[in-house]
Amino acid sequence: MSARREWLLLLVTILLFAPGCSQVLDATVQPRASLSANPVSIQQGETVGFDARGSDAIEGVIVEYRWNFGDGSSQTTIQGYTSHLYEDNGIFIVGLVVVNDQRGEDSTTATIKVNGAPILNLSMPDEVRAGDIALLDASDSTDPEGGQLAYTWDLDTKTDSDGDGNVANDADSTADKVYLNTNQSTIISGWLAIDDGQGGITSEAFTIDVLTRKYQVTWQSKELTWEWTDYLEQGETWQSSMFPGEGSRIISYHAILELDNDLPPADNFTLELKMIDDGYSKSNTTEPGNITQNDAITAELSDDDINPSGVTEEYEADSAQELLDMLLALDDAAMGQGEWICYVVADQTEPDSPLPLPDIPIGDDPDTGNNWTLSLTVTVQIPVLQEIAYDQS
Repeated sequence: MSARREWLLLLVTILLFAPGCSQVLDATVQPRASLSANPVSIQQGETVGFDARGSDAIEGVIVEYRWNFGDGSSQTTIQGYTSHLYEDNGIFIVGLVVVNDQRGEDSTTATIKVNGAPILNLSMPDEVRAGDIALLDASDSTDPEGGQLAYTWDLDTKTDSDGDGNVANDADSTADKVYLNTNQSTIISGWLAIDDGQGGITSEAFTIDVLTRKYQVTWQSKELTWEWTDYLEQGETWQSSMFPGEGSRIISYHAILELDNDLPPADNFTLELKMIDDGYSKSNTTEPGNITQNDAITAELSDDDINPSGVTEEYEADSAQELLDMLLALDDAAMGQGEWICYVVADQTEPDSPLPLPDIPIGDDPDTGNNWTLSLTVTVQIPVLQEIAYDQS
């Protein structure tokens, strides 16, 4: 063997077995990885599509795509397209390794931004009674990225408060907490949406059951009195109106008309009382008393059973005023709630005298009228309302 041939064999041996020199003879061709993501910015709970079909095997074909989605999930496919749903928010680096049929590999990455949905924290009172002001507080709501939140409240989904024909899009308030006035027992349905300004929106429907209130009712008796004094001549009529049933239940009344004593014979007057709204009318004429005892000439009216007396009971109502109105408007206990009118009529103030009087011709009466006094006493019962708690047992 010539010296030249021996030298060439020695060189090959060195190249084959020398450390670090085996790569010189490695003929594996590496692919070129390509990766696109769509979209690259999403909301929490949305899906991203990944496309690696632009990768180049250089030689042969790509036989494997190894995906690492950056959130702890991975996948291996033989196709260059896949998708992934991101359940958590954050920024995720997606890694891709492509492998060709010569076992050559190449890798690349893409970045995905996942916006976290706002965390809605709504607190409401456990119990709401008619007339209460309910505080709805969402001020503890947060944004995972620390962004500023915008609030939109629809405080009654049954009412189209903005008048656009759609009850589901009203913006009754944009504060983080609202005070909701209630005036009657009902069920209020509404919703709240919070927006982080980055496309993240969280909404929650709410229902408030507005309950009635509970009262114990007792009745307090009271006497109302009026007194009038006047003078009437024959044929004249006096009248006066009043409303003794305002805020109370009429139980009874007593009226007495008294004429000044004058020379006999006695004058004739009529006393009449009307309850206008009830079609109630009652009248009586004067009667002379015992002349020898100088009794007054009087006419009396009375009624002791206008309405039944109230009894202590418990009631439910939206408000004390509503209950009071109901109690005073009961069909069998509302007599006399409206206007009363008292009339005094001087029927005859010049009666013929049957007895001759000194210096006065028979048949003449020197007094052409008479002074009178009318007293009216009305007994009423006033409802006294005390709110009581419901039995929680």
